[in-house]
Amino acid sequence: MPRTALVFDRRYGAHDPGPGHPESPRRIEAIAQGLGRWQGAATALDPRPATLEEIAYVHEERYIESVAATAGRPPKAFDPDTRASARSFETALLAAGGLLVLVEAIQARRCDSGFALVRPPGHHAERSRAMGFCFFNNVAIAAEHLIRVGGLERILIIDWDLHHGNGTQNHFYRDPRVLYCSVHQYPYYPGSGSVDEVGEEDGEGYTVNVPLPAGCGDPEYLDVFDRILVPIGLAFVPQFVLVSCGFDCHARDPLGGMRVSTNGLLGLLERVKRIAGQCSEGKLALVLEGGYDLSVLEQAVPMLLDGLTSDAPSQEAQGGKPSRDVVGEVRQRVGRYWKL
Repeated sequence: MPRTALVFDRRYGAHDPGPGHPESPRRIEAIAQGLGRWQGAATALDPRPATLEEIAYVHEERYIESVAATAGRPPKAFDPDTRASARSFETALLAAGGLLVLVEAIQARRCDSGFALVRPPGHHAERSRAMGFCFFNNVAIAAEHLIRVGGLERILIIDWDLHHGNGTQNHFYRDPRVLYCSVHQYPYYPGSGSVDEVGEEDGEGYTVNVPLPAGCGDPEYLDVFDRILVPIGLAFVPQFVLVSCGFDCHARDPLGGMRVSTNGLLGLLERVKRIAGQCSEGKLALVLEGGYDLSVLEQAVPMLLDGLTSDAPSQEAQGGKPSRDVVGEVRQRVGRYWKL
């Protein structure tokens, strides 16, 4: 069986954006409930705070200082959606550091794969801007760490959160060492992620966006992976695979308009595991992004952990039949760079 690691800590509940906010500490409570009943086995890894130097892989010093200045202070709104409380800064450092602990363990072969169940999420955070509930871009920091410290040259980031990961895309937009692939609801927040956003300069072709209309479910998502993301991922031959794992594409999510089921998410995971298994010796790390239905988090997180810890393919790993051919448009656009 694959050796799987898990990063989880109740301290991730310390960041509190305020009453009624969907990115609530209750997300951590729901995940804890699910893990408490989970019968699987994974190596528990204790998170550490990321250092300021590690955060600076991705973010400007002045911006880091502005987030740090919220520590121990009354709540501060960085934008209408993104509010810091007295312990948000320390929690955001712990979120980025939790993923770093995981990728370091995988690189050292103490485990093959794992899931960093951290908050606040990160993929919207820009170099000098908090947005979309995010302060520090956890997955971008991890990818930079793998390049700078691990010496890797090819990192694949797959983002299946409902919302486009603008911060991750923008950071690597000119960098051919990181292939960023996103499937997301479009048009929707944050407004980026069109088919024509493919990267620039040396990074042209290393950004792949699949913007789907609201209402898409398992058939459309599985088809996107089968006809676009898996072939491109295999052609890229990544040395490490990172997944921005959002649960807000689930049919029950209150902020989204997609119809993916929990079994559908397992199907996506199976496809990502195929890439990692064939290209990177199974090196695969998932990090929690969005997902705001508490019952989905409670039920689906343990099921994805089962998918990580099992060698057996999911019964839901069959291909889909899309009802909307966005896939054809994307294939035509990215076919200039990748053989599909």
